[in-house]
Amino acid sequence: RWFTHFYVVSVLWNGFLLICLFQAEFLGESLPSWIQDMHHALGRDSQSKDTGNEHFSALLVLLLLWLHSCRRLAECLWTSVFSSGVIHIVQYCFGLGYYIAVGSTVLCQVPTNVRNGKKLSVQICWYHIIGVMMYIWASLHQHRCLAILANLRKSRSGKVVSLSHSVPFGDWFESVSCPHYFAELLIYVSMAITLGMHNGTWWCVVMYVLFNQALAAVLCHEFYQKNFSSYPKHRKAFIPLVF
Repeated sequence: RWFTHFYVVSVLWNGFLLICLFQAEFLGESLPSWIQDMHHALGRDSQSKDTGNEHFSALLVLLLLWLHSCRRLAECLWTSVFSSGVIHIVQYCFGLGYYIAVGSTVLCQVPTNVRNGKKLSVQICWYHIIGVMMYIWASLHQHRCLAILANLRKSRSGKVVSLSHSVPFGDWFESVSCPHYFAELLIYVSMAITLGMHNGTWWCVVMYVLFNQALAAVLCHEFYQKNFSSYPKHRKAFIPLVF
């Protein structure tokens, strides 16, 4: 249940960065000086050359990241049913730092001087469309899978009747043990596509999500196999038909 704190921080922080970038791109305002200092500290050259749709892509990805955080916060508050499990303090602190860093990573993909006072000329490309469509598709499935998990602990009337673990069925659960983790990976891949697929920094973020979610999926998969003798043997842990 303390994962809720991550999304509260993400909604507030990344929402703030989104507003700053929107004002800079569309209203010709400058980014706050402390954000520019952060850019310099991370090695971003304020005079970097404008590379096509780099600015609009970063704005769109920051919007998708913020919307993702809003949805996950809503699910934590009104959909998911949490057990009494706890989180390690190191993991908790790292999680808070991650959601601050990931939005800053998107912002650092554009020069600190942004448009030199010029308003953004929006050009929608094919990779924007594919990235957003993939984002919506993965987000819908993630929400469905989280709802399936929550309903295992609820009666038909919606009242919580148990906090124990049960075997989930339906949607992507028919193929993998942790489809919500797989959907999380697809969401980050969709953002990489939205950035034009050539952004090496964001692909590093994708790789982190891949290994992080894969490890969690394997642990959950082993838990199911250990505690449920009739657990479907055809299910993979993380990626359908692969892993």
